[in-house]
Amino acid sequence: MKLTAERPLVLVGAGKMGGAMLEGWLERGVAPDSVCIVDPAPSEEMQELLQRRGVAWHSMLPDDVRAGVMILAVKPQMMASVAPGISSGVDTNTVVVSIAAGTPVTFFEDTFGRDVPVVRVMPNTPAQVGRGISAGFANAVVTQDQKTLVAELMQAVGRFVWVDAEQQIDFVTAISGSGPAYVFHMAEAMAAAGVELGLDADVAAELARHTVCGAGELMYQSPLSPEMLRQNVTSPGGTTAAALDVLMGENALTELMVKAAKAAAQRAKELSEQ
Repeated sequence: MKLTAERPLVLVGAGKMGGAMLEGWLERGVAPDSVCIVDPAPSEEMQELLQRRGVAWHSMLPDDVRAGVMILAVKPQMMASVAPGISSGVDTNTVVVSIAAGTPVTFFEDTFGRDVPVVRVMPNTPAQVGRGISAGFANAVVTQDQKTLVAELMQAVGRFVWVDAEQQIDFVTAISGSGPAYVFHMAEAMAAAGVELGLDADVAAELARHTVCGAGELMYQSPLSPEMLRQNVTSPGGTTAAALDVLMGENALTELMVKAAKAAAQRAKELSEQ
């Protein structure tokens, strides 16, 4: 990866997502002296990691730092106060990468300059275990080499895809950004169903958790589509078919998921307009 001590990768915000990305970069061979962390209050665990890995950490961006890549991993509501404070480290040779939901490209262009390369990325929390999926949108001045570098950085914590329109980032947010919460809730619902049937709560929770984990791993490793995997486990007239008659009756689950995703996408749109 084309990062140096002179033009480092600057990570602003070393929380759970930022920390997950940092560990992925270091594991993929990014040199510790080409990384600069800016965070006024990293956790003790993060401070120990930075010290152990030999990564520089600052509460504010040093005046002499010019970033090769500037990754903003702060909460959306903090962006307006954080971004101006790190503008000294951004120039036309810096790729600004934001992982904040709802903060549009125009905000960063207004803050750093219209000729600064900007990429919006929507990651998700499985990045914490190296199994994330991220999507990115690049403004018009991002070069192909810069796109390649951003993709390599995000692939350190999972898969990465590009979208062609910024509006689609809201759709990505609704499906994969918020999606892990949908899966976690499904596990909650399965556990609740087990209790309703008469299982002990701890047993039901264990069954639900490992069923979701196992099915996810099978889907990850298998070349088959989710539809084919579903069909393979569904015997005609069997117990699974009886349950799917309820879940798929009149597209019940699909319609509910579409409704939920539209609500998430609408909220993402509202946040970008505030």
